[in-house]
Amino acid sequence: MALLGIASGPAGAQDAADPIESLKVPGISSYAPPSVQRPLATAGNGEITLSARLTEEGPDITRGLVWRVFKPVPDQDGKLPLVASAQGGSGVFDLEPGSYLVHASFGRAGATKRITIGSQSRSESMVLDAGGMKLDAVISGGQRIPRDKLRFAIYEAEPDINGDRALIIPNVKPGAVVRLNSGTYHVVSNYGAVNAVIRSDIRVEAGKLTEATVEHRAAQLTLKLVRENGGEAIADTSWAVLTDSGDIVRESVGAFASMVLSEGDYAIVAKNRDRIYQRDFKVVAGRNQDVEVLATENEADDAALD
Repeated sequence: MALLGIASGPAGAQDAADPIESLKVPGISSYAPPSVQRPLATAGNGEITLSARLTEEGPDITRGLVWRVFKPVPDQDGKLPLVASAQGGSGVFDLEPGSYLVHASFGRAGATKRITIGSQSRSESMVLDAGGMKLDAVISGGQRIPRDKLRFAIYEAEPDINGDRALIIPNVKPGAVVRLNSGTYHVVSNYGAVNAVIRSDIRVEAGKLTEATVEHRAAQLTLKLVRENGGEAIADTSWAVLTDSGDIVRESVGAFASMVLSEGDYAIVAKNRDRIYQRDFKVVAGRNQDVEVLATENEADDAALD
C-alpha cells in the first residue's frame, strides 16, 4: 500500500444512533421527483418540517438531500410503504396523525428516524454524522495519471466471516466528492485494468472533507512484434504477459497490446503464425514505453525448445 497524503477540511452512511433494521431503502433514483417545498402526501392534520445537518453543531444542509417518509408497518410483500418523498434542503410534509419512519440521504450518507405526527405543526432535525471523501492517485515521482485510466472502489472496512468486504460504491472517478457517514473505509485504486492496484484504509470525519492521494508503482506499456528494431508491428499477433513465477496477468490479440502493469519482472510471449517469440522484461515505475519483441527464427526456436 502506498498512501501519499490525507487532508481533512470542512465538508460542504447509516446512522448508528437510531438503527431501524426493517427499513429497506430503495435506490436513490427510484423516488424523489423534482425538488418541491409543498406537501407531497395526501393532506392530513399534521404538518412537519424536516431538516438535516452533517454534525450536531453544523448548519442545516440546503441542497442535495433526499427525503423519504415510510409507514412503519411492512405491506404484504414485506416492504415499507412509501408515503412521501422530496429532494433539496429541508422538507415540509402534511401527514395524517400517526407514526412514520423518515430516511434522509445525502449522497451515500444517510440516517433514519421514527417520528410521530399529531395535530400540531412541528419541526424535526436529523444529524447525519457524515463527511466527504475525495480521491486521487499519482505515479511514483508525482506524475499525474490519466483520469480515464484511474478508478476507485469504496468498501466497508471490516470483512465478513468469509473475508469479503461489502462494496459500497464502485467506479468512483478521481476528484469526485463522495458523501459518506463518518467511519473508516477500505479504498481500492485501480490504474488500468490489469494488476496496478493499491489498497488503503481511509477515515471520514463528520463535517469534514477527507482528501487522499495514493501512489501507484506502475507504468503503461505498448507491446509490438517486429522483424527489426523500430520496424512496423506485425498484425494478428496473440500476446500473453506472465509474472516471473509463471502466472498469466494479461492476454490479448492484435498488432499492439497496450496495458498498465505494476512494477516487476515479466515474460512477454508473442505468437504469430504458429511461431512463438518470447522476451523477458522489467517494468520500472513511472517509465511508460513501447516494448518490442523481435520476430527472429532463433528466438522462435529457443522458445519452442523451452
